[in-house]
Amino acid sequence: MKYNKVKPYKGLEPFIHFYWELKGNEPERQWERVFPDGCAGIVMNLGDTCLTDNGSSLMEFGKTYVVGAMTSFKDSFIDTDTHLIGVCLKPATFANFYKYTSQNELTNDTVEFEKSNSFNLDKIIENPFNYFDHFYSERIITKSNHLQKVIDDIHLTNGQMSIYELSRRHFITTRQLERNFKKFIGLTPKEYSNIIRFQNALNIIKNSSENRSLLDIAFECGYYDHSHLNNEFKRNTGLSPSQL
Repeated sequence: MKYNKVKPYKGLEPFIHFYWELKGNEPERQWERVFPDGCAGIVMNLGDTCLTDNGSSLMEFGKTYVVGAMTSFKDSFIDTDTHLIGVCLKPATFANFYKYTSQNELTNDTVEFEKSNSFNLDKIIENPFNYFDHFYSERIITKSNHLQKVIDDIHLTNGQMSIYELSRRHFITTRQLERNFKKFIGLTPKEYSNIIRFQNALNIIKNSSENRSLLDIAFECGYYDHSHLNNEFKRNTGLSPSQL
């Protein structure tokens, strides 16, 4: 499998994490697992029909799909003729480009886009990443992100700030904050914070020395104990921390 990531042009960096392309390799045929990161994405299939959403959805050649934020891991089957290309949006920026339904209706789902929102197949094949830059530069509806300051606080504390404290800092009720997160991200503030905390723990485990105990990492990342860390990893990855 070949996987490549490309940054958008500078004017789109506040809204888009990166563009990506995935191609299957002969003789490799495997299930590829993606962990939740709190982001929505847009995908076009340039290869054979691709099985995704843990086997419950199909992505067909030439069609564009929106992939909602996830609360758990997602498996897609990568065959020798699999060819996917897509865009990873930053949290709560879907509404900067698309007039669409509330994001909580897309959570954990892959939905085919209507033609008016789909990518142009011929232009994608010709020069995909340059096409993405032009496509999204022309589609910007607004440059504001109502949740950006709250999101920044969540990331600054690696998901360990309480929802009450987030609400207090940003002069908003917890109920309104939850409504906004469901609308613009598809997750509750608690779910999003838990994902950022998990991602921080995952990064520490992957980059720490072998003599670092999981209990120490659990406490550093705000988990109650080793068991709490283990349960969160199994929910997000299907694996225990020691299996990663």
